[in-house]
Amino acid sequence: MDRGEIKDKERTKDKEEVKDREKILEVKHLKKYFKQSGKSVLKAVDDVSFDVYKGETVGIVGESGCGKTTCARTCIGMYPATSGEVIYKGKDISKLRGAEKRSFTKEVQIIFQDPYSSLDPKMRVGDIICEGLRAHKMCKSKEEYNKRAVELLEMVGLNPEHANRYVHEFSGGQRQRIGIARALAVEPDFVVCDEPISALDVSIQAQIVNLLSKLKREKELTFMFIAHDLSMVKYVSDRIIVMYLGTIAEITDSKSLYSDPKHPYTKALLSAIPIPDPKVEKERERIKLQGELPSPTDPPKGCRFINRCKFAKEICAREMPQLREVEKGHSVACHLYDEQI
Repeated sequence: MDRGEIKDKERTKDKEEVKDREKILEVKHLKKYFKQSGKSVLKAVDDVSFDVYKGETVGIVGESGCGKTTCARTCIGMYPATSGEVIYKGKDISKLRGAEKRSFTKEVQIIFQDPYSSLDPKMRVGDIICEGLRAHKMCKSKEEYNKRAVELLEMVGLNPEHANRYVHEFSGGQRQRIGIARALAVEPDFVVCDEPISALDVSIQAQIVNLLSKLKREKELTFMFIAHDLSMVKYVSDRIIVMYLGTIAEITDSKSLYSDPKHPYTKALLSAIPIPDPKVEKERERIKLQGELPSPTDPPKGCRFINRCKFAKEICAREMPQLREVEKGHSVACHLYDEQI
């Protein structure tokens, strides 16, 4: 048995275990709109529903502007939802108050995309890492804070003496490690990774992804991993959500998405991933999307993908397709799979 077969068996086992785990996050008909100048409204997230199970990594992918970051930030309360519900461990986050709200802000953390703008240049690294610890009063003395800062730095592969330096003295990869240490300092259960590698050099990206995967296993975390690099999302995710213009196009496990994509948009995205085999790469056909990406302030009335889809039917212009399960664990929002057609 080769390594690939072993890895596939491990993934299958992991996914079977996921089904038995509790839901840590339930997103129901979530909408997030932003008012623009005049009367226009930008529909960044428009009627999105999905679940996240404890201990898994859910990847969210799509083109820039598809709403994946807005969706994630609304899910953790950084943006108030326009409508819909976000249920974290059985409680609606919009109704959390007092001690419950503090507990939520401790259990849910985010690793930001840009390590250059997300860290305060006027603060020493040790103080940055300990911000959350101080906010939640998790240490009793200055010595305890300093000790904890050193432990967190070592956890992410940095040296103890780095605690007294400023962020401008570090490389992009080191800054992202500091951001990871800050997020994990308060011992969260659920972590949003908002494109944590997109601002880094390619040579550093694998190091950060491997670090996140290692910490997830060791600390039994649940991740929501946002990215536009589909090959990287495949590597880190148990299940993947494909978003297009504020809506969900497809949801399934990582292996199924890459071996048997259903939505025309997903197929186009996957066809753009280079294959490290010159012969296969030369012979395969790349799917080129036609037409312009519609504006989220004036999306099509029917299927959001209609003006770029070569399979579009009359019903696609009239009705927005609903996300439905077409195979076990594989859901797609496309009229091609509607039995009524």
